[in-house]
Amino acid sequence: MNVIKTACYSMLLSLTVSFSIQAQGTSYSAKKGKLSDDQLKRWSHLDLSKDSIPGMSVDRVYAELTKGKKSKKVIVGVVDSGVDIDHEDLKNVIWTNKKEIAGNGIDDDKNGYIDDIHGWNFLGDSGDENLEMTRILKKADDGSAEYKAAKEEYEKMYQENLQGKQQVDFIFKANQAIKDYLKKDNYTLEEVKAIETTDASLNRSKQVMMSIIGQAGPEFNENLNEYKNQVYDMLNYNLNKEFDGRKVLGDNADDMTNIHYGNNTVYGPDKKDALHGTHVAGIIAQSRHNNLGGDGIADNVEIMAVRAVPNGDEYDKDIALSIRYAVDNGAKVINGSFGKSFSPHKQWVYDAIKYAEKKDVLIVHAAGNDAKDIDVESNFPNDSDDKKTEFAGNVITVGALGYEYGEKVVAPFSNYGKLNVDVYAPGMEIFATTPNNTYKYEQGTSMASPNVAGVAALIRSYFPNLTAKQVKYILLNSGTPVEGKVVVGGDPKDVRAFADLSTSGKMVNAYNAFKMAEKMSPKPKRKKVRG
Repeated sequence: MNVIKTACYSMLLSLTVSFSIQAQGTSYSAKKGKLSDDQLKRWSHLDLSKDSIPGMSVDRVYAELTKGKKSKKVIVGVVDSGVDIDHEDLKNVIWTNKKEIAGNGIDDDKNGYIDDIHGWNFLGDSGDENLEMTRILKKADDGSAEYKAAKEEYEKMYQENLQGKQQVDFIFKANQAIKDYLKKDNYTLEEVKAIETTDASLNRSKQVMMSIIGQAGPEFNENLNEYKNQVYDMLNYNLNKEFDGRKVLGDNADDMTNIHYGNNTVYGPDKKDALHGTHVAGIIAQSRHNNLGGDGIADNVEIMAVRAVPNGDEYDKDIALSIRYAVDNGAKVINGSFGKSFSPHKQWVYDAIKYAEKKDVLIVHAAGNDAKDIDVESNFPNDSDDKKTEFAGNVITVGALGYEYGEKVVAPFSNYGKLNVDVYAPGMEIFATTPNNTYKYEQGTSMASPNVAGVAALIRSYFPNLTAKQVKYILLNSGTPVEGKVVVGGDPKDVRAFADLSTSGKMVNAYNAFKMAEKMSPKPKRKKVRG
C-alpha cells in the first residue's frame, strides 16, 4: 500500500540546473531550463547523452536496433489495483485467454477461474482495506516482536493522520471562505492577492491559500482533494480497527486451502478505482506513436490484468495466488507496484516467487516510497528473508529517478538499499493511461517498476531464448552508472554516492541492454550442407 498511497501526487515542475557527472569516462550534462511538454510526456524514453535527460534510451532502441529484427509476443502480468481493459490506448494490447469461451459461465480451461478472459480479480467487489499493521493489532497480542513493531508503527501513523485531518480541515475551511468571497470554485493566486479586506478571518484564509497555491501551483484544488482523500481513507479504512474490507469478498485471508474466489471483472467494481493499475499498464504497453497519450516501452506485448491491490495493504494470499495465476497463464514478466512493511504470511509469497523462478518468469517490483533504507527496514514482498541473501534469482527491485540529472536525480521519496534495491529507473512525472480514456502524470517507484518491466519485456520479446535470470543480469549490468554523489530522501544534508544506493549502482538503459542481449543471445545453429 505504501507504494500506491504515496506515489501518485503531482509535483511542481522545477527548472533544472547545469550539472556534470563523470560516468565511465563519459561526461553528461543536465538539460538547462524547463522541459518542453513533449519532452516531459516522454522523458523516460529519451537518452542522456543525446537529450541531456536521464531516460532509458528507449527511442534509440527503435530508431537504431530493432529494424529488420523479428520479435515474439510476450505476456506481462500486471498485479495491481485493476486495469481498464477498454481504454482506447490499451484495448489492443490486452491479453485474452484463448482457452476460455467468454460469458458462458463455464470454467472451460478448468483452472478454477470461470470466464477469466482477460485475467482475474482476486478482490471481487471489495476495494478499501486495512493496513497490515491494523490487521495484526485486531488479533490478540501474542507477545511477538511483529505485534510490538506493528503497534508502535500504528500509533505513530494514527497520530500523524489525526494531525493531518486537522490540517486538511483547516485548509479546506480557508479554501471555502475564498471561494465564497470570490463567488467561484476555481480561482488564481492573483485573484487571492487582490482581495482587500478588514475581516480578520477572511484575511487569515487569504494568507493560508496564498501559501498553499505558492507551493502546489495552479492545480492546488486537485492536490488538496487528493491529500484529503488520503488522510480520510487512512482514518476511515486503513487504520480503522472496526473496518473489515474482506467481508465483502467472503474469503478467509488466513486460509490457503480456498484458492478460487473473486471474479473476472479485472478493473474492479468501479473503473476509476483502477487508476493505478491502468497507469502501470500504460507505461509498459500503451501503443507507440498513435497520437494518443504517451508511448509504451514494449511494442509486442499483451497485458494480463490481475487485480489484488486494494486501497490499503494487499493480502499475502492474494499476491501469492496472483503470481501463480500469471505464471500458469503464460506471463514471462510480472510487474508488482505495491508493497508493505508487515507480511504475516510472507512464506506464501516467497513460495510463489520460487514457483515463478522455476517457470522462468521475471518479477519486477517497486522498492517503495518511504525514503528509507530497505537493507535495514522491511519492504514486502522481497527476495531475501534476511535482507542479505537472495533465495531466488528472478526478482528485480527498482528505485525511482527524476528527470533532473545531477545530484537531485534520485526521487526524494524513493527507498534505497545497497543490497535490496537492484537498479533505478524513471519514476517522477510519468505520463500514461488512466481510466475512461484519460491520461495523467503519476509518480513513485510504482512508475519506475513498470518502466523496467517494459524494458524486460522488450528484451524477452526480441531475444526469447534468454532466461529470466539472464535478463535480470543484463538489466543490472548494462545500465548507466552515475559516479557521483546524490541527495537521498530529498534531504540536502544527506548526500551519498549513487553507487551505494543499489546493487548495480546504475540506471536502466534499454539501448545498452538490447546490445548486451544481442551478444548474450545464443546464435541459431547453421545447418550443415552436404556436398
